[in-house]
Amino acid sequence: MKKFLVLVAAVCMAYTTAFAQTVKPFKEGDRAVFLGNSITDGGRYHSFIWLYYMTRFPNMPIRIFNGGIGGDTAYDMNKRLDGDIFSKNPTVLMVTFGMNDSGYYEYNGDNAKEFGEQKYQESIKNFQQMEKRFKELPHTRIVMTGTSPYDETAQIKDNTVFKKKNETIKRIIEYQRESAARNGWEFTDWNAPMVAINQELQQKDPSFTLCGNDRIHPDNDGHMVMAYLFLKAQGFAGKDVANMEINANKKQAVKAEGCTISNIKKIGKDISFDYLAEALPYPLDTIARGWGSKKSQAEVPFMEEMNTELLKVTGLKGQYKLLIDNQEIGTWDAADLAKGINLAAESKTPQYQQALAIMHLNEYRWELERTFREYAWCQFGFFQQKGLLFANDRKAIEVMDENVEKNMWLKGRRDLYSKMMFKEIRDAREQEMDVLVSKIYEINKPVVRKIILRKI
Repeated sequence: MKKFLVLVAAVCMAYTTAFAQTVKPFKEGDRAVFLGNSITDGGRYHSFIWLYYMTRFPNMPIRIFNGGIGGDTAYDMNKRLDGDIFSKNPTVLMVTFGMNDSGYYEYNGDNAKEFGEQKYQESIKNFQQMEKRFKELPHTRIVMTGTSPYDETAQIKDNTVFKKKNETIKRIIEYQRESAARNGWEFTDWNAPMVAINQELQQKDPSFTLCGNDRIHPDNDGHMVMAYLFLKAQGFAGKDVANMEINANKKQAVKAEGCTISNIKKIGKDISFDYLAEALPYPLDTIARGWGSKKSQAEVPFMEEMNTELLKVTGLKGQYKLLIDNQEIGTWDAADLAKGINLAAESKTPQYQQALAIMHLNEYRWELERTFREYAWCQFGFFQQKGLLFANDRKAIEVMDENVEKNMWLKGRRDLYSKMMFKEIRDAREQEMDVLVSKIYEINKPVVRKIILRKI
């Protein structure tokens, strides 16, 4: 398994080395909204991106919003811009579409080529309506984002491939790229690098995919790759958590990047110092969270490029036990310590545990936000067509009940809507999310850690 994960990481880096910074990093106070379909709605990539900012920039609060609704095309997104997206007052708006726009089953029919052309033309016509609206937002940065791919090459049991579907998606993405160039917007793409990663790893495991068992919805490993690619587009490759080097013989800090080293002491066979970092390590989740998830975020690491907290100590001999705040982390020999060890890979460290609490708070926030996306689906996927957008009254629930048996998607959301239709419930959940975000930015500040290397 370890070799497999290393291979995944290597392929990620190999196919993204050419990535230049094409998206400006978020800045303090930004309200970043990711507009999309079910991949955004039920996915975690935006939450993973925010977790990076929460841990890497502890003194720079931002807000990131899920603006996805399952099943949406560019046509559907355009209809909900005012009531759903613009109402969030975005300072940065990421725009991704194409999975549903490109169609599905007809690619295996007799007129697949004509169908693909029809869906492409429909998608562009619908997007052009959104394009006009985006031009009216002088204070909002627009980032066109090529969607994750439909995986046509994975060998997945009982899942028939829609041949050439991703070719239509790629044409839609190319139009997004051209639109960004025309309008002075930013652009990044998930599709091409994820296709390359899939195809490379399928040479060893034909069933491998970053796009989930339905070839469409990435599991948490795929969403981590999406987060990684977006952060790479923002220029964070090669940015360490911290980089420190201690000369034990001279009791000197040779290097202290992203941190402050002080109070270096050598008492007997122990060497100790105080370490205050400017950031926390990113805590890669090892649990496959979410309904239907089989893979964890940690299955595709990005440690080598974006999550290095390097401790290098020279002038030692023999083996040493590493303790941080009197907690034993592990044992290394002098040669390994001279090369450097990545503390961000050690989940026992107090700073990693601090980051882990942030991760869980952020996950809880994500779960609450998802209830608002389900509520939004009810409003824009059903009530808008019935002339009952945001009615939230007895008439609305009666119309819903008249249709639940004919619409399984509506039926699955009936219970949630019966609660979320009340403003008091929505307000309480908004307040709860605000409390969670405030708590995150309260506990995400690095503190001074006492590091001891004790010779065995």
